[in-house]
Amino acid sequence: MKVYLLFHHAVSRRLPVRGPRKSAFEVGMLRRLESTVSGLSMTRKCLIMFNWLTPLTSILAEHHASPVFKAGSAKAAPSSRKPLLHTFLHAPPPVLLELVQAVADDVSTCSRLGLLGRRTGDRAGRFADWCWFASTLVDLVENSVELGVINNSLRAVESRLYAESMSGATAKSTPRNTKIDDRELKLLQKQAYWLQVQRTKLVMDLIFVSYDVFRWQRGREAIKALTGLASALLSSSKLYDRHRNSLIKARVLNF
Repeated sequence: MKVYLLFHHAVSRRLPVRGPRKSAFEVGMLRRLESTVSGLSMTRKCLIMFNWLTPLTSILAEHHASPVFKAGSAKAAPSSRKPLLHTFLHAPPPVLLELVQAVADDVSTCSRLGLLGRRTGDRAGRFADWCWFASTLVDLVENSVELGVINNSLRAVESRLYAESMSGATAKSTPRNTKIDDRELKLLQKQAYWLQVQRTKLVMDLIFVSYDVFRWQRGREAIKALTGLASALLSSSKLYDRHRNSLIKARVLNF
């Protein structure tokens, strides 16, 4: 809807003025679309409330799963467990970042619902944007490392297949090794493809949130609408592939 409104306004500005600029139906439709966009945005914010429960649960599980041992004793002492604050401080940074961002998002949503002051909501929203910006950079670094590992494995498998083909080995002479290498090659190529899709999605997210973090204004609405749509399409394709594979595996197991 945002992209449609963007192109509609861009085209209408270039049309020659002949009589009434816009009909009553067109004005009403545009007003309803803008209201729908705002309502869906608020609905999404409400649906993702309490997302901080997931990282909090993982931190608490780590806290309960790591008892402290008394000095000079081989038995665990659950009563002398380290404080919860110690577990929070030693939790993985991405988990802590996700927890803080989710809490800030909830504070911002409560402000938009009228439960908190506007100034508090604005500060929480800006802090959540910074957390999103930082977590996106972390995810990009992790994605680059994983993609580098996959590409190295791909080159190794391709080298083995090339060496076998140059040495005269065929699928009949070494059927087992060739089939294993072919299967591994297809799996690695699929993993590399989805890692590249994820990297593109993260770049779109980074561009989107950068406009909020650094308060850029040039081309703000157009770029945010296009990058948001691209990110949504890439995420949807990845989710579709994941659920499709799960259904195929379940069907195979049932047979």
